[in-house]
Amino acid sequence: LNEKPEAVLGLATGSTPLGLYAELARLCAAGELSFAKCTTFNLDEYIGLDGTHDQSYRYFMNKNLFEKVDVRMEATHVPSGAVKSDEEAEQYDAQIKAAGGIDLQLLGIGNNGHIGFNEPADTFVYGCHIVNLTQSTIQANRRFFDSEDDVPRQAISLGIGSIMNARRILLLATGADKAEAIRNAVYGDINPRTQASILRTHSNVIFLLDKAAAGLL
Repeated sequence: LNEKPEAVLGLATGSTPLGLYAELARLCAAGELSFAKCTTFNLDEYIGLDGTHDQSYRYFMNKNLFEKVDVRMEATHVPSGAVKSDEEAEQYDAQIKAAGGIDLQLLGIGNNGHIGFNEPADTFVYGCHIVNLTQSTIQANRRFFDSEDDVPRQAISLGIGSIMNARRILLLATGADKAEAIRNAVYGDINPRTQASILRTHSNVIFLLDKAAAGLL
């Protein structure tokens, strides 16, 4: 942001980036950083949750970052949880393209190697699309809901092609429960069963890991 104040940022949700968002808010409050000219696009959203639901990713971003920095709220974008088809979902890609493309894409990684909500599959999906969540992802997100039955079964997610179009990618991972996924992404075959493995073909990607997440490297 200091190098390019009008940067287009690709943002992620989940527990992994919370420390980063808290630090960005601190820097902004201290006058060392400004979001005033940037545009943001989030990776994904649950199907069936609107932005006022306390487990929606729009709500998460508002509470953990957007309301704590000087970003223009109209310049923040989160996919709609109301889309009904992949054709509708692809309109989100068009918005990103119209904004000039993503300069820096922030990623987490799932225990099964997913990035965004691109779950292990037989193929890589290029564009923004609707995803059926795997049982492991549903169980991992169970802690945020009253019961497993309340966890949405579908999400809208940027596709692998959409992610790979970013000029820079920064993947964050912490904790021993991510170690196997990181090992498979870094050393395993480039394979859609570990969606993050495709990142090895990107020209400007950084994996930023704590010691536990890097424990099997």
